[in-house]
Amino acid sequence: MRHARRRIVRRAARLAAVGGLLLGGTMVTRAVASEPPDASAAPHTLAQGASGAGAGIVARLGAERTAGHWVGDDGRPVVAVTDDETAGAARRAGAEAKLVRHSMSELRSAASALRAAPRVTGTAWALDYRSNQVVVRGDSTVSGPDWARLTGVAEGIGDFVRMERVEGTFTTRLNGAQPILSTAGRCSAGFNVTDGTDDFILTAGHCGPTGSVWFGDNKGDRQVGKTVSASFPGDDFSLVEYANGKAGDGADVVAVGDGKGVRITGAGAPAVGQRVFRSGSTSGLRDGRVTALDATVNYPEGTVTGLIETDVCAEPGDSGGPMFSEGVALGVTSGGDGDCGKGGTTFFQPLPEAMEALGVRLIVSGQQESGQGAAASSPAPGGAAPGAAAPGVTAPVTGADGRTLLARLTDRRNVGPGLLVVAGSLIALVATRWIRAEHDRKAYRRQYSATWG
Repeated sequence: MRHARRRIVRRAARLAAVGGLLLGGTMVTRAVASEPPDASAAPHTLAQGASGAGAGIVARLGAERTAGHWVGDDGRPVVAVTDDETAGAARRAGAEAKLVRHSMSELRSAASALRAAPRVTGTAWALDYRSNQVVVRGDSTVSGPDWARLTGVAEGIGDFVRMERVEGTFTTRLNGAQPILSTAGRCSAGFNVTDGTDDFILTAGHCGPTGSVWFGDNKGDRQVGKTVSASFPGDDFSLVEYANGKAGDGADVVAVGDGKGVRITGAGAPAVGQRVFRSGSTSGLRDGRVTALDATVNYPEGTVTGLIETDVCAEPGDSGGPMFSEGVALGVTSGGDGDCGKGGTTFFQPLPEAMEALGVRLIVSGQQESGQGAAASSPAPGGAAPGAAAPGVTAPVTGADGRTLLARLTDRRNVGPGLLVVAGSLIALVATRWIRAEHDRKAYRRQYSATWG
């Protein structure tokens, strides 16, 4: 009976070792066939360096000799210049130069003339650096006479003002459901910021006036905080102070869906052509490109200026959600037209301008590690799933560096864990063979000794 049990144990061990070899081999094969092991789970783009280089060149050459910059299809900075001498300077600085007729000063002057004209709800305009034009758009709510009057203003400015009609309507992206909720409706939390003493959520200003109380569920059982400062129209940003004064652990993380998060490392300004990502409570993670800067939108509630124009889609409830690129915070969702089914234009409030006006700074990973910023845990608004990170609230990172051990071991992109499983299985298989051989050798010795006395 004892020998039978030993045989069963040895067979089970051998089967387990063989199974481990098959599993480890599969993990290694999948890892080699997919992304490299150092590929980040976070949204990624290589445009950040080109953006900074283009901005530096434009600032050095001046608004009279340049007309903006953007990121080319090859990832290099492209600078619009008004003469050959400036083009040579741009090329020597490492950028591609494009000759244009109108300088940045002329484009800005045209935008100022449009702002001085009688306000027409449902219109928007922005500086299109690539075409060297000011593009004016009118949505479906703009009447024929109003459009004709605005067209007359544009014709008086010059032929570099382009008029376009668009489908849908320019609205703020707010509606009445969840995840951060007040009597005004639903919005998405943006980025966590601090004034050095208390922590706040920086979100869209149209989400609610000063004094609005926000909850993390539709029952009103979990208070997130209260709006203590807001600017809308004109700008579109506001501060929601946490109910306990602190954002909590993981305050430097924004959610991107599927329980994953992106760690925010700083704030910056985008470039035209740069790929960007937006996360919101309605439509989740979406990406697109910056199409224009310094945009003006005439919402029904009022006019907002200085916005970032993109082709990223957004829907009601995404208001205030974060826009970022490579972990750099860029802005919060303001409004737009269309939806994520047919696409559209979405505008964002630039983050650096909002933080400067509010007197706050972004909470980033360095502050968390050094004990500055948030320290106490607080529940995540919106009923986020365990392990998920909600924009502007506390939650663990579940991206490339914040996963559990089991998740890392089963990640098909990692070669190392697969090799460990293969090595362990080989050791187990060799050990079972050695134990069996040793057992057979001892049995033979016993039988030999009995035969010869």
